[in-house]
Amino acid sequence: MKQFLKVGKWSLFLLLMLLVTACSSKGTETGDSSGDSVNVSATTNGGYPEMTLKLAHITATDHMWHQASEKFKEELESISGGKMKVEIFPASQLGSEADMVQQVEAGSVDMAMITAAYLTSRTPEMAGWFAPYLFETLEEANAAAASETGQEILRKVEGTGLKGLTYLFAGQRTMVTKDKKIESTNDLKGLKLRVTPSPVLQSFYKNAGAAPESLSLTEVYSALQTGVIDGMDMDLDATITNKYSEIAKYVAVTNHMVWPSTILTNEKKFSSLSQEAQDAITQAWKTASDFAVKTRSGQEEEFRKKLESQGMEVYDVDASVFDKQIKAFDKEYGGQSDLIKKFIEENR
Repeated sequence: MKQFLKVGKWSLFLLLMLLVTACSSKGTETGDSSGDSVNVSATTNGGYPEMTLKLAHITATDHMWHQASEKFKEELESISGGKMKVEIFPASQLGSEADMVQQVEAGSVDMAMITAAYLTSRTPEMAGWFAPYLFETLEEANAAAASETGQEILRKVEGTGLKGLTYLFAGQRTMVTKDKKIESTNDLKGLKLRVTPSPVLQSFYKNAGAAPESLSLTEVYSALQTGVIDGMDMDLDATITNKYSEIAKYVAVTNHMVWPSTILTNEKKFSSLSQEAQDAITQAWKTASDFAVKTRSGQEEEFRKKLESQGMEVYDVDASVFDKQIKAFDKEYGGQSDLIKKFIEENR
C-alpha cells in the first residue's frame, strides 16, 4: 500500500510539471512577456517591436549630421508610436569610423553614419561620389543618391554583414588653411593637408601638388595648432563646429566635392525585423536625409558670414583652377569601374 501511494505521488508531481511547462510554452508563443522568443515574434511576425536602436557617428552635436540623427529619432519614434526608440552616440564616443563599422558588423551597434570617403578603401565603387565638381548643389547630389546607379553603389557595401540604408549629405568640401591662401594649384604644392583616410581623396590632392595627411577628425585641431599640418579638406559645417577659426585664417570655398555619409546597419538584424519595422526605419531615414539637404542648402551664406565674423577670410575659387585634376580623376577612376564611369557620365 505504501509503495502504491509513493508511486501515485510521483505520478501526480510529474503530471503537474508537464502542465506548467505546457502553459509556459503557450504563453511564450502567444506573446507572454517572458521568454526571449517574444522579441523574435514581435519582429518577424509583424508590428513594431519594443526596442532601442544604438546609432553612432563622428560629428559634434551641432553639426548637420547630428541634427539629421535627431530628426531620424523623432520620426521613427513617431511612426512606431514610441515603440522603436533611438539612442545616439555622437562625436566618436564609440570610436573611429573603423571601430564603428566593426561594431555594426558584430551587431553591438545597430546603425552607424560612416563617410563614403572612408568606405572607398573597402568599397571602391564609392569613389564615384568624389569626382571633382560632379554636382553644383546638394539637391543634385541627393537626386543622384536616389537614382538606380546611386543605389547600386550603396548596395556594394554588402557582403560582410553590412547593409546600406541611405545616404546623408553635409556641405560640400572646402580647403581650410592656417596661414597660406590658396588661389591656384601652385599654392597647394608641398602643403600638408589633412584629408579623410581614403585613396580617392589622397589621389586628388596629390595630383594637385599637395601632401595629404590621414588623421582622424579628433586629431585635426591639435595637429593644425602645432603645425603638424598646414590645413585640411573640410566642409563649412565642421569648420564651425570644431572651432577651426581659432587657429586657421583662410577658407577657400572650392566646393570641389560633395560629402555623403552612408547609414550602415547589420544586415542580419535588419532582416529579422518585421516589414513594418523595416519600412519605418527606411521612411524615417528618408525624411532625415531630405531634411538635411533642405536645411544645409539654406545655410551656406549664414555659415560664410559666421566664419568671417570669427576672423577668417572666406573667398571663392573657380572650378577651372582644377581642370587638370577633373580630367585625371575621370580617366583614372572611370577606367577602374564601369559603375563609376556610368555614375560620372550620368551626372557630369
